[in-house]
Amino acid sequence: MCDASRPKPELFGASNEARVADRLFRFYERPMARLHTVAIEARNQADDPSSPVERFGTNEPLLLDAGVALAPWQIAYKTYGELNATRSNAVLVCHALTGDQHVASPHPVTGKPGWWETMVGPGLPLDTNRFFVICANVVGGCMGTTGPASTNPATGRPWGVDFPVVTIRDMVRAQALLLDRLGIDSLFCVIGGSMGGMQVLQWAASYPERVFAAMPIATGARHSAQNIAFHEVGRQAVMADPDWRGGRYLEEGVRPRKGLAVARMGAHITYLSEAALHRKFGRRYQDRDAPTFTFDADFQIESYLRYQGITFVERFDANSYLYLTRAMDYFDLAADYGGVLARAFAGTKTRFCVISFTSDWLFPTAESRAVVHALNAAGASVGFVEIESDKGHDAFLLDEPAMFAAARGFIDAAARARGIA
Repeated sequence: MCDASRPKPELFGASNEARVADRLFRFYERPMARLHTVAIEARNQADDPSSPVERFGTNEPLLLDAGVALAPWQIAYKTYGELNATRSNAVLVCHALTGDQHVASPHPVTGKPGWWETMVGPGLPLDTNRFFVICANVVGGCMGTTGPASTNPATGRPWGVDFPVVTIRDMVRAQALLLDRLGIDSLFCVIGGSMGGMQVLQWAASYPERVFAAMPIATGARHSAQNIAFHEVGRQAVMADPDWRGGRYLEEGVRPRKGLAVARMGAHITYLSEAALHRKFGRRYQDRDAPTFTFDADFQIESYLRYQGITFVERFDANSYLYLTRAMDYFDLAADYGGVLARAFAGTKTRFCVISFTSDWLFPTAESRAVVHALNAAGASVGFVEIESDKGHDAFLLDEPAMFAAARGFIDAAARARGIA
């Protein structure tokens, strides 16, 4: 659910960022050339990504939970490091709601650094001198894997809302087919946070024989009613924008910028914590000493949220936002196993490390504990770490030394058990 192209932690809440927001937000009335250029590049990435892509023909459909055989289709991905001779060192990183495959390399649309460069790279917990790291854009995404922004081969126009609804399990099926293409039968580790953590749990349930170790972070085995409610508000904001055009905005040369920006602003609040908001912003004014008695962005937090909304619409497709939030809402792993979560992991030999954060109210620790209890009931090997942090849900994307230490310890121990030097 988190933004993969956020400012660096030290800039979080900085006044210069808020000033940029005040300037940028004027595009609602007067679109800017740079936003238009970025939007074109983002649209190009949907069909012809700058990263590697595997294409599957009409005889290689992706079978979706909705009952649709999607074909042809493609999946875009990035890799870091080298696959060893025994093909035993592959790590799959699963991205969150607004993330993509550019986990440790600059984003081709925004130019911002990779969204998990604190975790993936030489000498880091996911050490690319030891491991072959793969990250794929999810099905339904907008950065090169087939989704609503992609061209429908049957019509020559963007899929839009004609694209079939997808699930977390569909995302994992697509990733498994990618790994088959890459000649990787077994993953050393699957890791991800938020929606990425959902994919980790689905991998462990659907392909236990292919997953040696799993690390779900800041996630849960199902989406709560509260989280579904937040997502519905965001979807309605998008669809209420006149420029959504019933989902056909790409055909008509417009984009629902206002609606998507408001959806992003609302969602971003859920990624933070009250303590972090108070520490970074409080009730401080933005470039003024007193209220203006207008509806301008008087407060720093207002400008910050506007910044988040406007920069988000530069790079993300509005329909993809609808589809991926719906996929998260549908996720309920226990429901596939008679309502008993432990059955999802019955007989698993995968070793797990589950991580949560004390200030995460989107996926609170209770959600992680439920997963741990189910794994214990299934007789799985599982460790659990609750990390003290005031950064909220987004803590897994930020500079959290305790998380890095826990991840490194688990990964190093699993590597020794796997025989990876």
